[in-house]
Amino acid sequence: MSFQGIGESTAVRLIGEIGDIRRFQNHKQLNAYVGIDIMRYQSGNTFYKDKINKRGNNKLRKILYFMIQTMITLRKKTNNHIVEYYDKLKTQPQGKPHKVASIACVNKFLKVAFHLITHNITYDYETALICP
Repeated sequence: MSFQGIGESTAVRLIGEIGDIRRFQNHKQLNAYVGIDIMRYQSGNTFYKDKINKRGNNKLRKILYFMIQTMITLRKKTNNHIVEYYDKLKTQPQGKPHKVASIACVNKFLKVAFHLITHNITYDYETALICP
């Protein structure tokens, strides 16, 4: 709940759907559990567009997506690195579509949350600015 944009009910739902996050060895396993890992398909010289796998927990994926949307709507009230990352993806020369940028933010959130929980740290915007 130290992230701005995550309330009590969202935090409880996340914990209920993920369970013990320490059972995953790294954030990539957590991404696969959620179902946002990239699925690439190619056959011979034919390459298809990358998509998310969607084999994971669809309820958790929905909770995380709406959580990111809430963070984006609260951008003027709070400082958050996830929202800054979203803005960076949208303002690139070839800006990403909204859903692609949102899922990229879910990926970033899961990486940060995995690190914070496994190292028993709370999120602080000012401290994160100092760290490389």
